[in-house]
Amino acid sequence: MSLPINKIDKSWTLFLDRDGVINQEKHEDYIHTWEEFKFYEGAVEAITIFTKKFKRILVVTNQRGVGKGVTKLDDLHTIHANMLEDITKEGGHLDAIYYCSELDNESPYRKPNPGMGLAAVEEFPDIDLTKAIMVGNTISDMQFGRNLGVYTVFLPTTRPDVQLNDPFIDAVYASLYEFAKALDHR
Repeated sequence: MSLPINKIDKSWTLFLDRDGVINQEKHEDYIHTWEEFKFYEGAVEAITIFTKKFKRILVVTNQRGVGKGVTKLDDLHTIHANMLEDITKEGGHLDAIYYCSELDNESPYRKPNPGMGLAAVEEFPDIDLTKAIMVGNTISDMQFGRNLGVYTVFLPTTRPDVQLNDPFIDAVYASLYEFAKALDHR
């Protein structure tokens, strides 16, 4: 599919992965505490731009560290509360944050399975999946987008080796901010 960037308006929905998209990802590890959480440069500003462009903005994130017991659930909630507070302070908005801490890859909620996206549609029935985009930094995120039936945007922030012509990828931007700038200047 080709991303119809010129058709995006306030009737569209944006799904965002967290680690490697909004914040810096720890190589072969998890973000365990708020102190370890570092926004990518321009990420908060990007979400502020998206708030003006999209009807709904939802975070969908696998958090296997919680399932493994190496990240405390309370710390995950603190990370999300603080992330949301910092985004809101700058004029941005997230409608909801969905996470899957299950270890089983067959869990319907674990990306690339579409469960978190379907939960969002159940919570927000005004979401039209034909007018939705998934932004992520892994092929699993792109597969999640395809399994949900939405457009995909790949950010090669942590996976520069991914073939950018992969059939699961509709568009590529260097960062969340670069994608937001492209929307803001059309």
